[in-house]
Amino acid sequence: MAEWTLIRKGGDYVETGKKYGISPVIARLLKNRGVEEELIPEFLSEEGTPLSDPAFLPDMDKAYRVIKASIEKKEKIRVIGDYDIDGVCSTAILLKGLKHIGALADHTIPHRIIDGYGMNPGMVEDAGRAGIGLIVTCDNGIAAMEECALARKLGIEVVVTDHHEVRYEETEGKRSYILPDAAAVVDPKREDNRYPYPGICGALVAYQLIRYIMQREDADFEGSALDREMQQLAAFATVGDIMELSGENRGLVKRGLKLMCEEPCRGIAALKKVAGLEEGEVNAFHLGFVLGPMVNAGGRLDSADRALDLFLSEDEISAMKKAEELKALNESRKSMTEKAVEEAEAMMESEGLKNDRVLVVYLPDCHESIAGIVAGRLREKYIKPVLVVTDSREELKGSARSIPAYHMFDAMLEVEDIFIKFGGHSQAAGFSLPKDKLGELRTRLNANCRLEDGDFKEVMKVDMELPLAYADASLADALELLEPYGEGNDKALFGRMGVEIKGIKNIGASGKVIKLDALDQGSSAELTMFGMNKLFKEELVNRYGEAKLNALYAGRGVIRINIVYSVAWNVYNGIRRLQIVVEDYKWAE
Repeated sequence: MAEWTLIRKGGDYVETGKKYGISPVIARLLKNRGVEEELIPEFLSEEGTPLSDPAFLPDMDKAYRVIKASIEKKEKIRVIGDYDIDGVCSTAILLKGLKHIGALADHTIPHRIIDGYGMNPGMVEDAGRAGIGLIVTCDNGIAAMEECALARKLGIEVVVTDHHEVRYEETEGKRSYILPDAAAVVDPKREDNRYPYPGICGALVAYQLIRYIMQREDADFEGSALDREMQQLAAFATVGDIMELSGENRGLVKRGLKLMCEEPCRGIAALKKVAGLEEGEVNAFHLGFVLGPMVNAGGRLDSADRALDLFLSEDEISAMKKAEELKALNESRKSMTEKAVEEAEAMMESEGLKNDRVLVVYLPDCHESIAGIVAGRLREKYIKPVLVVTDSREELKGSARSIPAYHMFDAMLEVEDIFIKFGGHSQAAGFSLPKDKLGELRTRLNANCRLEDGDFKEVMKVDMELPLAYADASLADALELLEPYGEGNDKALFGRMGVEIKGIKNIGASGKVIKLDALDQGSSAELTMFGMNKLFKEELVNRYGEAKLNALYAGRGVIRINIVYSVAWNVYNGIRRLQIVVEDYKWAE
């Protein structure tokens, strides 16, 4: 179970609530999330924080002028994207935008297994044979030093649009950043960036480029059907690529979700339909855990072109066909993931790997496309940085997921001589390395690791203690003001000690969900417990005996627990029901 930490930030929440027409509870929650008082109206507004001026992004005007000149010369332009949700959405945005202004544009998305991440020399050579005059990358390119040099040699200009970290060399504590030799490098992670929100995804960088081009061309774009479609794709990618939902990211997702509910673009409408969400509202959870995995499944198990074709579909029939294919692929991905996670966990226990501070797990038979998912699952279980390595033809490939205290990209830079290729963020990365370097990777990462014991604890931040009597419909309504939830904007969590549990009942045939009849200072409530029900019942029996469990199922007997809970409306078949979810529990003494 996690370590609970109560967020303690001072303030006159009653006065703030009166000033902005919100409850003291919401005022405190906003304070906990770092929302400055003067920004509360913007945060609570229907539109949220607006997007910044695209001109603030580095090399934006250079990129525009290069693209404009290429179009005027009637050159062929090739968009090179990536195989995940961000890369697919970025590619769709650039293709739609460039074609809208008359560009002769086509695309290439690397195959995860055959090509690996991002632009490679083979793609550049292929562009040369195809007579391409300009390459525009999206969600990749910032580390394409060799590829950009080759393109220049072949007479092909390159515009890089990316959002990943910039490579650097460090000498005597001073960093020297290295950019690819391209005509323009549009990346908010550049040292000279002026963009106020550098933590944006590749699709938003691509959208801002199209937006800037449209502004310079004086096109009727803002608010158009094309603009609304692109906003949905950028919002989808923002959630799918796990960007922090604060500032303009949150505003974009807020507006994008509204569009997805009211007038979804063809591709998203098809995904909603095959997922059974056609009539219901779609929220950030659905994007991240229901629809997003279907888009990613194309690039994981087959080709990302399946997902791109979905977003480029010109009729409902073809869109539905692609969506059904992606759904089927995702079901296969789920079963493969479960098998790989079980194998990895067994290896961690039998080989003692779990004692390392940085976990390097070799799964030779694991499909490399799910390595990142497996790494994420292991990170959640062991609360440690994880690198999952798989076999891939002549080399090894892998994906890494990290914990907040460990900057994965910087750690990989410290041992960059091991890798053939790598790139990513502080919390996630991809890489390839020679087959004889696996042991060295594990040894050197752990030797360099500066993590302390306290860094390996899962911490659950609790917003406030709140009696269950306050967990009512009015609170659920008020909490909707904080949505969309996601990275950097967690849903509100409340704590309550000594809650009496007077009954238990199973929900559904699988028994994975249980309801708890609770009593708190004379107020009755029904609590829902997902996922942890098996552990809860096992611990209950070990603590109180089988007879106590049976008595609770019969509605007799009482136990006491401490809980962290959330409150929200659950919408199913058009019916809204209040739901109090137990997010974590501890046994009351």
